[in-house]
Amino acid sequence: MTLTEKLLQKLSEWKPQGTGRHALTVAAPETGWTAQLTADRADTLSCLVWDLALTRTGPAPDGLTLKAWAEAAAKRATGLLEPLKLLEADDARNEAVLRSEAPAKKGERVAYYEVRLFGTDRATVQRFAADRTQSGREQIGFALTHEVLAKLAGDIAG
Repeated sequence: MTLTEKLLQKLSEWKPQGTGRHALTVAAPETGWTAQLTADRADTLSCLVWDLALTRTGPAPDGLTLKAWAEAAAKRATGLLEPLKLLEADDARNEAVLRSEAPAKKGERVAYYEVRLFGTDRATVQRFAADRTQSGREQIGFALTHEVLAKLAGDIAG
């Protein structure tokens, strides 16, 4: 079973109770990954995602570099509102940043996805909003169907 399939199955079974932020951890040792989802809301079809974290639990493929993983993840991740592009791959810090190619604009505010890769074994997905006339940004939730969320995890994991 792939990470996408395993996550989709667990999301369909997930029934968080009460208000507030909820977490779901899906270990998929056969794929070499664990996915950790934090969501403000979840129903039978979708989630209001706060963040998604992926951790490689098995060895990385031979020869995989941070930049190669980042470029491939940006190319594969096709289900989001905006396509992703590699913004920076910093070998010294062993970190890469992917962001929305063109942020969504609403008045003076913009919103964009940000994927951070740490080495070749960890990734986080978040969404941010910022005012175009002021400095700073704030993390915001983003709605994704279970299918798109599971596909995104698989696309990033490779």
